[in-house]
Amino acid sequence: MTAPRIFLIAGEASGDHLGAALMRALRAASPQVAFAGVGGEAMARAGLASLFPLEDIAVMGLVPVLARLPRLLRRLEETARAIVDQDPDCLVIIDAPDFTHRVARRVRAVRSELPIVDYVSPTVWAWRPGRARAMRDYVDCVLALLPFEPQAHARLGGPRCVYVGHPLVERLDELTPHSRDRDGARSLLILPGSRLAEVRRMTPIYGETLELLLRERADFDVVIPVAPFMEQAVRHELRDWPMTPRLIGQAEKFAAFRKARAALVTSGVATLELALAEVPMAVAYRVSRAESLLRFLVNVESIVLPNLVLGENVVPEFLQRQATPRALAEALRPLLGESVAREAQRAAFPRVRARLLEAGRSPSATAADIVLEYASRGRA
Repeated sequence: MTAPRIFLIAGEASGDHLGAALMRALRAASPQVAFAGVGGEAMARAGLASLFPLEDIAVMGLVPVLARLPRLLRRLEETARAIVDQDPDCLVIIDAPDFTHRVARRVRAVRSELPIVDYVSPTVWAWRPGRARAMRDYVDCVLALLPFEPQAHARLGGPRCVYVGHPLVERLDELTPHSRDRDGARSLLILPGSRLAEVRRMTPIYGETLELLLRERADFDVVIPVAPFMEQAVRHELRDWPMTPRLIGQAEKFAAFRKARAALVTSGVATLELALAEVPMAVAYRVSRAESLLRFLVNVESIVLPNLVLGENVVPEFLQRQATPRALAEALRPLLGESVAREAQRAAFPRVRARLLEAGRSPSATAADIVLEYASRGRA
């Protein structure tokens, strides 16, 4: 039997890690598999020789994209041409739809028979739902990380969508707290965001929130997990805070989650991590004025992932003008003590875990099986 040839495209760092895990699972299922494509350091360690550095296309935000537009367009053409020339058995696009979906459309126009698998569904369930139906023209199957996404694609007329599981379930042992972890827990986790714009927008609000909390009680520590490339920016934003928090690296993050009392977090994947670690939280988010003008396009009742997974709003969220220091402080006070609000969240979080586990403990292996299924069609 001919070894399957898989072309993978990751467009940013999280997709690079997802792609690396998929590559390892593919090799475990089919040891002779051959890889080509675009990725970063993680995928390189898994055996991918990237067409070009991932940094060339890992750009977010309107201004940075416009500044690099000629290079992005060149890389787009280069990637599509490489796929057509190499004629793989399957193309796997991983997140970053602004780049990867454009590549997929160009390839489908030339190689209509090539199976294309999209690993990570765009948020069609939240905004621009018309994208789901449009994807049917160039995507054969979507591998979903969230359990409600297949139903959303079916409702919106999208392509086949299979829930393979969220990669966090492969790290449950690191996230699951033991009884001794919470003995005397007194730390408040603050997670201002993973992007510079989020950190600059949210950190002053969180500093004022902390000041209000400290007027009433001082029996807690403040811990902020921070990625190395964000540490300087975070330290700069903390200069006016009423106390100096303890900054920790990514290697210490999950251990800190297991021992935390409560969290104040900017909406994102961190909310799912905290739910799996059973940390009660208050969630906030603000976007720029220009971005807020698009709010009428958003058609979900919550943007908090644990709430979306459960289909009910168990975690309080504060968006745009609602995200004030006073409102956040009022939400956090009961979470730092013993309260009905605290126990309600803790009682709901095991259901988040159960829903995420519906696809099994190895999302990467499930995803690999589906990719190989489509690759076999490509060789037929």
